Amino acid sequence: MDPGMVCTLCQDPFGRDENIINSGGQVWHEGCFVTEGPNELILPSNSCVQCFQPFKDEEFYEHEGRKYCAHDFHALFAPCCSGCGEFVVGRVIRAMSQCWHPNCFKCVSCHTELADIGFVKSQGRPFCKPCNAEIKGGSKKFCQKCSLPIHGEHLVYKFQIVHPHHFNCSECNKQLDHRCKEREGELYCLRCYDNMVSAICGACRRPIEGRLIHALNKTWHPEHFVCSHCEKPFEGRRHYEKKGLAYCERDYKALFGEVCFYCNKPCRGEEVTVLNKTWCIDHFRCSACNSLLASPRGGARYADMDERPYCKKCFEKVPVELRRRLKKQSD
Repeated sequence: MDPGMVCTLCQDPFGRDENIINSGGQVWHEGCFVTEGPNELILPSNSCVQCFQPFKDEEFYEHEGRKYCAHDFHALFAPCCSGCGEFVVGRVIRAMSQCWHPNCFKCVSCHTELADIGFVKSQGRPFCKPCNAEIKGGSKKFCQKCSLPIHGEHLVYKFQIVHPHHFNCSECNKQLDHRCKEREGELYCLRCYDNMVSAICGACRRPIEGRLIHALNKTWHPEHFVCSHCEKPFEGRRHYEKKGLAYCERDYKALFGEVCFYCNKPCRGEEVTVLNKTWCIDHFRCSACNSLLASPRGGARYADMDERPYCKKCFEKVPVELRRRLKKQSD
């Protein structure tokens, strides 16, 4: 070895026992041996001409006299699988104007590998022959949005059969299932739909389906409309309102009802209010003969004398002069 010999790249001399690369009449250190890269850059021979990075474990691919790392070689020259998105190295399945790994080219319905058994193209998707026969026979449904088969429940939206999971609730943005509802062209989950179109119970705050009761400017489940005092459902019986609350007849009379002029107890049941007094309907009687003056059907026929009720017969028995005198005193 000539002692004055230096490396073509770094211009340093060679060691006594160092390996020398001789190429085209020039000499190089092993680490300085170069090839021409893109844009006439001078690169070390152990680097990729695409990413300029050193080869890992001295593994590289050569194409038209240039060296590439595995990733860049696949990115530039290897096809990409339409199924998994990875580079296809080795056997390539070319179908439907795309490239596939053999184990990625499958029937979209039953997932059988199609590389060696053939396939049928339907709705822009590959199917095995048995699944294609089921499609033609109408026993399989396919989503009009993603073209994939529908297994289980489906949704009919704008006259198309689709997977429910393609849509979210227009109110709460929750992913929908087949129980969702459509309103004015928008889809809603069952909870949001019920809140919009259903009456809400004033007690449990849940939507009311079926029979309901309107009272106190609210709507109620029949079983939830109860007396505010005894908490028993009214079940169609009459209720009484006081300060925004509802009471059954018994509790209302006991808590707020008028006292009967005759028995001096809260009026129970129907009552009669005349002459600035209140009577139980059974106690509204003639002050002379004690005959009942009120009719169970409603109404009362009586004559007023000295602010007391009399039946017609007893009233006519009172002398006219006395009647005039009592009337004059009351005036």
